[in-house]
Amino acid sequence: MTAPKPAVYTHGHQESVLRSHRSRGVADSAAYLQPELRPGQAVLDIGCGPGTITAELAELVGPGGRVVAVDTSAEVLEAAARHAAGRGVGNVVFEVADVHRLPYADGEFDVVHAHQVLQHVTDPVGALREMRRVTAEGGVVAVRDVDYATMTWYPESPELDRWLDLYRRIARANGGEPDAGRRLLSWARAAGFTDVTATSGSWTYATPERREWWGGLWADRIVDSGIARTAVAEGYAEQAELERISAGWREWAAAGDGWFAMLHGEVLARG
Repeated sequence: MTAPKPAVYTHGHQESVLRSHRSRGVADSAAYLQPELRPGQAVLDIGCGPGTITAELAELVGPGGRVVAVDTSAEVLEAAARHAAGRGVGNVVFEVADVHRLPYADGEFDVVHAHQVLQHVTDPVGALREMRRVTAEGGVVAVRDVDYATMTWYPESPELDRWLDLYRRIARANGGEPDAGRRLLSWARAAGFTDVTATSGSWTYATPERREWWGGLWADRIVDSGIARTAVAEGYAEQAELERISAGWREWAAAGDGWFAMLHGEVLARG
């Protein structure tokens, strides 16, 4: 069997990306999973990024539980470890690993969690099979991914239209699927899960503070991130166009009636 190509993280790990990731916690990114968590559980957190969700998962399973958090970037894992230490969380370890080839025993974890991961991998069904392998009998695999095609906003903006088209093209060229959210149920079934609960959640940016934060980080990200580098290097856009898109984000953020929302697919998979 041919091994899947390594995942390419389309966004990269620049500050404009990580400041978005650092804002995430269980309440806004894993609320669908929270009722499944119990003290004493063993949890695997895949694609943990800067560790903000990870640290909260570790707190929820208590000192009697343990969390193993993995990512492909050693530098990001170092930042995640510092975050956990700063919160006084001692029941988590951070390790470099690939979701397609997890270095863990069959049935080692009660909960396997991945937030915004499957949209970036080249073989999401294979990744889910591997997640299923390391999940204990009676355990659960929890995955959540955005669906870029559901992103919608007001006021209308040709710059944001171009941004969305450009991002989806780059993500697919990298081997990912930016509209992953709608596919999670299908992928889980294809991976062999027999009991799958599918739900959805959303993020909305409609207050001055939320608009400034969201519009500002994308205004920075489109000119200084993995997306920007790929766009220019592969000929998808010139730097001048990226600058115009960045200005469009700032214009949207400043609009008094500005509104932006997106949908996320979620599945709890067993069996």
